[in-house]
Amino acid sequence: MAGIREPLLPVPGFSWLGRNIGIKDDRLDFGVAFSERPCAAAAVFTRNNFPGAPVIVGREHVAGGRLQAIVVNSKNANVATGATGIEHARRVCQQLAAALGIDATLVLPSSTGVIGVPLPVEKLEAACRVVPGALAGDRAALEAFARAIMTTDTRPKAVSVRIGAAVLTGVAKGAGMIEPNLATMLSYFFTDALLPPRTLRAMLRRTVARSFNRLSVDSDTSTSDTVVVMANGLAGAVPAAAFEAALAEATAYLAQEIARDGEGATKLIELTVAEAPSARAALAFAKSVINSPLVKTALYGADPNWGRFVMAIGKVFAHPVPIGGLSIEFGQERPPLAISAAGQSPELLARISAYLQRPEVRLVIRLGYGRHQETVWGCDLTEGYIKENAYYTT
Repeated sequence: MAGIREPLLPVPGFSWLGRNIGIKDDRLDFGVAFSERPCAAAAVFTRNNFPGAPVIVGREHVAGGRLQAIVVNSKNANVATGATGIEHARRVCQQLAAALGIDATLVLPSSTGVIGVPLPVEKLEAACRVVPGALAGDRAALEAFARAIMTTDTRPKAVSVRIGAAVLTGVAKGAGMIEPNLATMLSYFFTDALLPPRTLRAMLRRTVARSFNRLSVDSDTSTSDTVVVMANGLAGAVPAAAFEAALAEATAYLAQEIARDGEGATKLIELTVAEAPSARAALAFAKSVINSPLVKTALYGADPNWGRFVMAIGKVFAHPVPIGGLSIEFGQERPPLAISAAGQSPELLARISAYLQRPEVRLVIRLGYGRHQETVWGCDLTEGYIKENAYYTT
């Protein structure tokens, strides 16, 4: 029973809202997701050594494998705010729980935005008090929630997949400070499938490892990274393998959408490192290349600069490989547009440069030194990224 991707679908038993509460000037900045019944839940979070207060509280609340609500604000990350920030995250959970008539430990908080600024907790508490009358279970409410979690994103990111009678819908935000370790910026998955927390936890870790953990915009790991899945069970049990396949499809899709919408990006890059001596080595080489500012800027300029790829591969000190078998393929033509140490003709380089002007670029780096391969996603690096981040707080 394979997953079938659908237009954005609300999930039975869940309701959402997105609204402006005055953290941003006029855009949505506050979101809530709520299930009519407690859900089996799992989450993974940033491994940054300075996690945000909501991450600290969220880890505690999801540890028991049960959640019923998520509360999110954007433009303020509530990071590096000390004990007061943690107290504020708890107060928001308590206020929402009181309004919804549930236990505060069933609420997972998230915040995203500027680091080091105190959370305007009174605005969030006031917004929480009126949540019950504002929630809705339709697509418009779900889309509003997806917009409320955005910061520098240019558009909301969402996906739905059917697994038999069940629905899996995921929303995500993220455009910068993206090179995660066990998560990405913020991503939430809702399903009416019936699955136990332990199974969800194992599935989430495996699928995140092969999707969000293969993602790079700028090589920086956020302090707020959070990925959550909530399953309310209303549709009954589904085959575990089918659900994991659907979750893998949804997480990979959203990872690519985040890369495509990277700050200032003009193109999505899919990079496969093949013929590596081990899976670990293949991923290390892929990460080195996809994170390289010099590779990213070359791809922005449609410059098939062999030297930058050689540099990025050669700096993976733990896995030295001979250069003699190295080749780089651009696109999916057969025979491939490939460059190697054997040399490149001006005509070939011109054809590759023309290909690199496309909005989606696929590369395969063949090491000629093994049988393992891994795939990652990223984007180019442009003047737009610099402009976005040079004046981020001003």
